[in-house]
Amino acid sequence: MKNRYIIILCTLLFIIMQSTMVFASADKVLKIPAVAAIAYDCTDRKVIYEKNSESAIPIASTTKIMTALVALNYENLNKKVVITSNATAIRGSTVGYKRGEEISIRELVYGLMLRSGNDAAIALAEGISGSIEQYVLVMNEYALQLGLINTHFDLPHGLDCQNHYSTAYDLAVLTSEAIKNPEFSAIVSTKDADEKLLNFTRSYHNINKALWLIPEATGVKTGYTGGAGKCLVTSIHHKGKDYVIVVLNCSDRWSVTKKIYDNYISIQ
Repeated sequence: MKNRYIIILCTLLFIIMQSTMVFASADKVLKIPAVAAIAYDCTDRKVIYEKNSESAIPIASTTKIMTALVALNYENLNKKVVITSNATAIRGSTVGYKRGEEISIRELVYGLMLRSGNDAAIALAEGISGSIEQYVLVMNEYALQLGLINTHFDLPHGLDCQNHYSTAYDLAVLTSEAIKNPEFSAIVSTKDADEKLLNFTRSYHNINKALWLIPEATGVKTGYTGGAGKCLVTSIHHKGKDYVIVVLNCSDRWSVTKKIYDNYISIQ
């Protein structure tokens, strides 16, 4: 009987050592050149990998996840918004809307998320709330409702600004909430939006390479500014569960996201 207990104990120790080795090996492989990163299990609300995930830093156009979510909660997505000179004058990534054009809120969200249009962000803010300032207030109120205590929005597009920041963790929580919205999920998972099929003013090609790089990817948003570096938030549906990977200020965001997926999600 004593020998039996010894055998069982040795077997358990071997299993624990093997498990430790697997995770140590994964960490050794993942020399991540990101300032912050996280892999988040949305279903179980569990962090399965993280690096500086609670550090508040610039987040560039991943801001637009919140911008889109606020817009999609508006009661009339078919409402037409007139593009102003404020929208056409914005710097950085734009769709190329012309002053005086009338674009529906739904189409503007496609332009926001697929083309990362800063002009779309301004148009949504002005068209829904009347001003950027009022729209940002709603964004921050929503952030508090979701418990994003280390997040503050100053702009709807994410260009560098001192009081505009979030964390990898907060972005993961925000995204896990956003993908519950069917309209949001449909938009961010679209690779190409055809103007004729959707009755839009133009077609939109998604610049998010993660949709092609990871077969199970379902979105969500790229981002880049001088202050924030290269950022990427990716949603993944794997074996009936949703996951989110966030990498912030990461020079090789595509391959790093794929590595995190391979080592922490695809093996689940």
